[in-house]
Amino acid sequence: MSILDRITKENDIKQISKRDYDALASEIREFLVQSVSEKGGHLASNLGSVELTMALHLCMDFPKDKLIFDVGHQSYTHKLLTGRRDGFESLRELDGLSGFPKTKESDTDVFNTGHSSTSISAAMGFAVARDLRGGSERVAAVIGDGSLTGGMAYEAINSLSQQKTGCVIILNDNEMSIDKNVGGLSKYLNSIRIGTTYNELKEGVENSLLSSKVGTKVAKTIKHSKDTIKQFLVPGMFFEELGITYVGPVDGHNVEDLVSTINSAFKLNKPIIIHVKTKKGKGYTLAEKHPDYFHGVAPFYKDTGKLKTKKETSTYTDMFGRHMVELGDRYPNMTAVSAAMSIGTGLNRFSEAYPDRFFDVGIAEQHAVTYAAGMAAAGLIPVVAIYSSFLQRAYDQILHDVCLQNLHVVFCIDRSGLVGQDGETHQGIYDVSYLSHMPNITVLAPKNRVELIRMMDYAMELDGPVAIKYPRGSASKQLMDFDQPIEYGKSEVIYQGEDIAIYSCGHMMEEALTLYNMLVEAGKRPTLINARFINVIDKDLLKNVVNGHNTVVTMEENVTNGGFGQQLMSCLIDMGDKADIAKVRHIDCSIPCGKVEQGKISELRSMLGIDAKSVYAKLV
Repeated sequence: MSILDRITKENDIKQISKRDYDALASEIREFLVQSVSEKGGHLASNLGSVELTMALHLCMDFPKDKLIFDVGHQSYTHKLLTGRRDGFESLRELDGLSGFPKTKESDTDVFNTGHSSTSISAAMGFAVARDLRGGSERVAAVIGDGSLTGGMAYEAINSLSQQKTGCVIILNDNEMSIDKNVGGLSKYLNSIRIGTTYNELKEGVENSLLSSKVGTKVAKTIKHSKDTIKQFLVPGMFFEELGITYVGPVDGHNVEDLVSTINSAFKLNKPIIIHVKTKKGKGYTLAEKHPDYFHGVAPFYKDTGKLKTKKETSTYTDMFGRHMVELGDRYPNMTAVSAAMSIGTGLNRFSEAYPDRFFDVGIAEQHAVTYAAGMAAAGLIPVVAIYSSFLQRAYDQILHDVCLQNLHVVFCIDRSGLVGQDGETHQGIYDVSYLSHMPNITVLAPKNRVELIRMMDYAMELDGPVAIKYPRGSASKQLMDFDQPIEYGKSEVIYQGEDIAIYSCGHMMEEALTLYNMLVEAGKRPTLINARFINVIDKDLLKNVVNGHNTVVTMEENVTNGGFGQQLMSCLIDMGDKADIAKVRHIDCSIPCGKVEQGKISELRSMLGIDAKSVYAKLV
């Protein structure tokens, strides 16, 4: 029996001998590489946090104690140590084990996460609730150095220093988020990593203070001297000046040292940051060399790292990235802004071609948007490329700083619509709803790869804010011969027919075209329309559609409330012809529920009833 076989539920790790910790860590890494190579998922971040997670489980009592993972893509080891090993057979599949913490999976997962910089706030909430209840549970948060580029983390640290409740913050420092970390914080942490003079001096003192019964009295006596020394030897004293005790850096791959430090921190019952230095991808050579590639990866061959399925060579992201370089040559006043996702959004090409006009602000979407607003107000044309589910974090900045001022900021929204196996926290199914009601903004969605390029060109010349939303995955080659010039507020009629009119939003054209062909084969003559403009309804076309059709189908990968279908019907009502409204049957093919779990996109569309087959069944 392997050591890992002996862990079938939470707290079983405490029965493992210290001499077996290294072997257990190796077994966990071997299991993770095998599982992710078969199912895909987040690998490098999980490999880097194995010993850290083991140490936390050795120090904490689950489910009584509360552990919150920032983002959560490093929670695979936690799942293994809480008895979910068998669940990895369905990792990230429909109705299977989530790649993120999920309260519905286990009572050892106490807070659902998926976006960055939230863990300290959540942990603080748990700690304050414990204090008010008179409880005794321990509370810890694990946050990466990349997540500390998000402003919410500092809001939480500021508040925690005021509350002074017992809460341990583990800073998992691997010098990476998804892309290489940028900015002043990265430089500050690096100065701590290499500035070992003070840490060597204080190590013996810290060990004595944290373990000795008289440590508190001694600490008070030497505090003034200690702080004076730190002013000279540690740059900034950033965390302690905010009121949070700082300990570290600690070797994040030494279980016994981690256990000693974490247990001592819990005993002090105060806000403490433990700075843990880890290596992303540790234990799997390919992931150590290419941690960004193995951050989130599809199924691959373990010996080579190559994907088992051929990589999509022409995705919408690729098309966007290449055309950004061309636009940069045409528009010298054009800039590009990324929130720690230059590779993920395709802006790495622009950054290489025009380094002086590319700005990566870290995981700080709110700052990215207002930063771009300032550029636009000063006469530049900033292009902000952010995933749909991350852009929603900057809702107020889009509204207040861009749209109300009618500034020419171009939002290129990647991963719009269903994204599949990352699940509910990453589905881009809300952007139409949260953008369409904002003043001045124009929301566009291309039906194929050529139209994405046309819309980017159009957006550069359009006055005011523009958003172009496009999906993850292969850039469609369908209907390439249909390339009518883009005219403001005008939809594109692909095929003119009668009785049934199908409106398609963006990449849902693949389902809409399939539906069209199914209806033609059944003897119908439907009309197929490419909406193009999502929040600006083509009223002239709508009037003609109502006059010549008795059924209108709207197809989109957005929640129903605030979606294109509702906007279309609302526009029809505003047009005021009650007779026309009464005779039209509207089939709204959108996402009726508030959230969508993980699964393949084809599975999710079928489950939600927005695929061609499901819609066809409603029409015949």
